[in-house]
Amino acid sequence: MNATKSHKRYSPADASSARFIEPQKKDARKIKKKVYERELAGLQIELVKLQEWIRHEGLRVVVLFEGRDAAGKGGAIKRITQQLNPRICRVVALGTPTEREKSQWYFQRYVAHLPAAGEMVLFDRSWYNRAGVERVMGFCTEQEYREFLRSCPEFERMLIRSGILLIKYWFSVSDEEQERRFQDRIEDVVKRWKLSPMDLESRVRWVEYSKAKDEMFKHTDIRQAPWYVVAADNKRRARLNCIHHLLSRIPYRDLTPDPIELPPRQEEKGYVRPPITDQTFVPEAY
Repeated sequence: MNATKSHKRYSPADASSARFIEPQKKDARKIKKKVYERELAGLQIELVKLQEWIRHEGLRVVVLFEGRDAAGKGGAIKRITQQLNPRICRVVALGTPTEREKSQWYFQRYVAHLPAAGEMVLFDRSWYNRAGVERVMGFCTEQEYREFLRSCPEFERMLIRSGILLIKYWFSVSDEEQERRFQDRIEDVVKRWKLSPMDLESRVRWVEYSKAKDEMFKHTDIRQAPWYVVAADNKRRARLNCIHHLLSRIPYRDLTPDPIELPPRQEEKGYVRPPITDQTFVPEAY
C-alpha cells in the first residue's frame, strides 16, 4: 500500500455512531445489549485502524489498568484486544515476584515488558502494585513505599521523554457494586477462580485501600501522565468509554488496505492425497 495515500484523521466522535456516551453523568444507566454490541463493534474497528497506525509509525504505547478488585479492568482489556494482532498488542499481567525479582530495582521487571517500535502493551496491574496491595498488605517496607512515591513520577517522565506514549486508567467501582460482583463470582462456578484470598482481604481493608489510592493519586497524577478515572459501576458503559477515550489519546490515520482479489489456487496436477484413514481426528462429541 502506498504510504503517502491521503487518509482521514480520526476524531473521537468518529468511533461512535451514537452520542449517548457521557462519562460525566452517573454511569449506572443501563445500555441495551444491541446498542452496546453495535457501539463496541464500531470502536473495535477503530482499534484495528489504530493498531495499524502504531505499527506503521513505529509508535511505542503503554496503557496501565488499575483499580479495585472486580472493577472491570480485565473485561475492558479483553474487549480492546479481541480483534487485535497479539504480535502488535499484548497484555502483561505479572504474578508474584520471585525471590530474585524482589532483589532487583523495583521497576526492573516491568521495564523488560515495555514495547519496542510498533507495539502497544496493556498492563493488567502494573508497578502501582507497590502503592496499592503491597502498601496495604505490608508486602513492602515504609522506606520502599516512600521511595516508590518519589521515584515513580520521575520513572514515568523518563519513559515519556524516551518517546513512549503512557496512558493510565483507574477503574472506579462503588462498595455496593463490588459486593454484588463478589457475590456473583461466589455463585458462578466459572468465575469463582477469580476470587482469591487477597480479593477477600481487600474487602476487609476497604478504607485502607481508599487511603492508599488517594495518596497514590496525590503523588503520581502528574501533568505528563495523568490518571484517567473510568466510572465502572456499569461494565458496558465503562468499556465503551474507556475504548473511546483511548482512541482519542492517540491521533491516527486510517490505513485500511484497499480491497484485494484472491489469486487462483494452484491446481492439484499429479498430487494424490494420503488416505483419510491415516489421520487421527478429534472425536466429534458434538
